Amino acid sequence: MSDQTKISNDGDNGVKENLFLNGIFPVIGLNFTQLESISASNTTVLVRGESGAGKGMVADYIHYNSNRREKPYVRVNCAALPESIVDSELFGHERGAFPGATIMRKGRIEVADGGTVYLNEVANLPSSVQLKLLRLLQEGEFERMGSTVPIKTDIRLICSTNRNLEEQLKNGRFNEELYRLINIIPVYMPPLRERQEDIPALIDFFIDKFNRNNHKKIKRITSSAIDMMMVYHWPGNIRELENCVDLACILSTDDVIRSNNLPPTLQTANSTESKSFGTLEFNLEKLEKQMLIDTLVSTNGNMAKAAEILGITERIMGLRIKRYKLDPKRYKVSSSDNNHAYKLIGVKKGDQENRKKSYSLGPIQ
Repeated sequence: MSDQTKISNDGDNGVKENLFLNGIFPVIGLNFTQLESISASNTTVLVRGESGAGKGMVADYIHYNSNRREKPYVRVNCAALPESIVDSELFGHERGAFPGATIMRKGRIEVADGGTVYLNEVANLPSSVQLKLLRLLQEGEFERMGSTVPIKTDIRLICSTNRNLEEQLKNGRFNEELYRLINIIPVYMPPLRERQEDIPALIDFFIDKFNRNNHKKIKRITSSAIDMMMVYHWPGNIRELENCVDLACILSTDDVIRSNNLPPTLQTANSTESKSFGTLEFNLEKLEKQMLIDTLVSTNGNMAKAAEILGITERIMGLRIKRYKLDPKRYKVSSSDNNHAYKLIGVKKGDQENRKKSYSLGPIQ
């Protein structure tokens, strides 16, 4: 099996722990009812967004909430596979198909029969493999390398990419018919810099995950550390945030994450390389949203105090909160904490303690 391929068929009661299961980081343009409807179908899904934005989490959610959740779930990183072995990796090969092929080998598509295949960075597939994938979607069959015998298979395909597929269509780098078949349900994952209100809950989630995986007891994060993380640009999106939280947890010596536990890139304003793009209206709205967040942080989520500081009425404050989909509860601080540190909130524990296994999200894509 390739190092770039991951296979899982453990259902864990049909529900895997995921940011979406905790009500965090919803997909733009979709609500949970729609996402559940997508999961219940067998339709091909194309997830788009920047690297590290969490596209793989959408794929995880769809599979583990589908009727295929007890079947194999195969994740393939197409960008990490050399072009010379992509065909064999996905569709398998017969003995003698090429020099070194001493035995017959099933491909990832065949192994996943009855389950789900997630192709990360599908835009990297060579043209010949795109044609075989097109046939698979159209006819439900394929042939191993070195064989002319068609093999029937039943899979649900989820694809993702951070590239502009429309531009690749114009340049002839991506098959137009294949594009139509994988783009039946398009889902967009926004970059973290456009969803800064989710940062506190994401931090909460990753601290909880780190505690379980490393038998730690990190209990809180100071307001100064939160402030630094709220204003950072996060070019690496959720993946960078998780790495940041992991490092801070490792460096913490008293079960509290402090500003000096954060990476140097967050401690130096010039290193954020945060640049403004877009229209004046767009940037003014972005500034207004950030001011609301900063004020909620400084007032421990008290909307009345925040409105007074900003010089607006509570009614207008409420309208702005609703407009930018902010949740004041996420910025509350424990009144009993002398260090003014944020208590970990937002993660729904459920029956997590009773689970025999905890789920690791794996690489964020």
